Amino acid sequence: MTVHVVDHPLVQVKLTQMRKKETPTVEFRRLAKELSMLLAYEVTRNLPLTEREIETPVARAMMPVLKYLEPCFVSILRAGNGILDGMMDLLPTARVGHIGLYRDPETLEAVEYYYKMPTDMNEREVIVVDPMLATGHTAVAAIERLKKDGAKHIKFLCILAAPEGIAEFEKHHPDVQIYTASVDQCLNEHGYIVPGLGDAGDRIYGTK
Repeated sequence: MTVHVVDHPLVQVKLTQMRKKETPTVEFRRLAKELSMLLAYEVTRNLPLTEREIETPVARAMMPVLKYLEPCFVSILRAGNGILDGMMDLLPTARVGHIGLYRDPETLEAVEYYYKMPTDMNEREVIVVDPMLATGHTAVAAIERLKKDGAKHIKFLCILAAPEGIAEFEKHHPDVQIYTASVDQCLNEHGYIVPGLGDAGDRIYGTK
């Protein structure tokens, strides 16, 4: 498994603004969308290309186009939807799947409650999105489900990751690459990333 930390200055500055506890919901949501678009550039950097003849206003020429079908973005509900918009702005022709998982507050294990994917998911590169890779249980469960349904080429994108989550992820899915803006220090006793940015879902949707 490979962890790609996107250290572009704009990514890091926007992440700092998101981390501030005084950042209001509307601003946090805007920053999440902008940051996810920048991360999407990196996670799609190696999409295979081929050439196709087109006609410009001046001449006909062979130009690069995607070789295969557009990727499938899979949002882990609900917080994943907060970074899905920015990615869709970058690649509006992508297919979108949703998987509903919540973390049991006692066991911290993932429990599935919703699942809907494009029928041709196994023919596309699948990019799973969730703002936080904390304990790793939710991401591991989501990718296990996708593999069971035939997904072959999977990447995982998050805003923040904890070392504990990366270790858990690698134990189950060493073939899946992780893209993130930061690997933070650790998890606290409540399973939150430190220093982190709090509960991403609550901050995106103003529910706390």
